[in-house]
Amino acid sequence: MILIQAIIQPIRLSTVREALEQAGYGETMAGDATGYGRQRGQVATFRGNEYRIDLLRKVILSLIVDDDDADEVIAIIRSAAKTGTQGEIGDGKIFTIPVAEAITIG
Repeated sequence: MILIQAIIQPIRLSTVREALEQAGYGETMAGDATGYGRQRGQVATFRGNEYRIDLLRKVILSLIVDDDDADEVIAIIRSAAKTGTQGEIGDGKIFTIPVAEAITIG
């Protein structure tokens, strides 16, 4: 089993979840995240003053899949999460983590 964690733009969450559900991967968890990568935050102006916003709002989407399904799930997420035709800096990252066992509580 593989734990796939995708850190994506909040505006792409519903699109990514719908694409995963249509492909049969409906069991996902989502949570808020903040951080930055290569884009290093952004500069905003408020009442004439410039402020640097270093930590940008993101969403972290997690799901566990069989090893054989990992490449398909990654392709679905990459396709649905990108904001431009080629994708843009800040669209996110995908991490894969081996899972030895998943135990249901209850």
